[in-house]
Amino acid sequence: MEVKIKVCGMRQASNIASVAELHPDYLGFIFYQKSPRFITEVSAELIKYVPSTIKTTGVFVNEDLQIVKQYIIKYNLKAVQLHGNEDASYCEELKSAGVEIIKAFGVDENFDFNRLSVYLNVVDYFLFDTQTPAHGGSGKVFDWKLLENYTFEKPYFLSGGIDLVHTGIIKEIIDPRLYAIDINSKFELEPGLKDIEKLKELFKEMNT
Repeated sequence: MEVKIKVCGMRQASNIASVAELHPDYLGFIFYQKSPRFITEVSAELIKYVPSTIKTTGVFVNEDLQIVKQYIIKYNLKAVQLHGNEDASYCEELKSAGVEIIKAFGVDENFDFNRLSVYLNVVDYFLFDTQTPAHGGSGKVFDWKLLENYTFEKPYFLSGGIDLVHTGIIKEIIDPRLYAIDINSKFELEPGLKDIEKLKELFKEMNT
């Protein structure tokens, strides 16, 4: 199965347009104010102009449920990524808004994958990232061997410090549940500004 690509954390109009021209499967926009990649409402208006073939994704951290629902409608989001401590009931109610639900978890050697069981019926995908206090964007890679402890069938996004050097390893992963990779800080010129030439190389590597 071809692994899909999600590029996350753009802020500027021209950069968003340039990334969209590469035809990623998902574009992630961060609505978490403490993130250096936080997108303002003015810039977020640009989300409406992303081609419909790309799934625009809002990234939220412990946001009020009604606000998330408002943003889904306002920006015509196709997916929502929850990167905080949102519980299963939160996800279930949000799923009624008609978007894909991606629930993110920070993974380290102490992570208990059994805690995911309550989310199985209320999310479309899990996202496994490096465990950090900052809710993602660390640029650090976690030990992917820990995913051997993941026993559920739910497909997942792989995140956390993915760089060009990892493409060969990712392509060799034999796991039908690996649905997509999530690209962010390792493909930037500065926080929120993606390196288009480096992204082109990634897309070339992943598609050959």
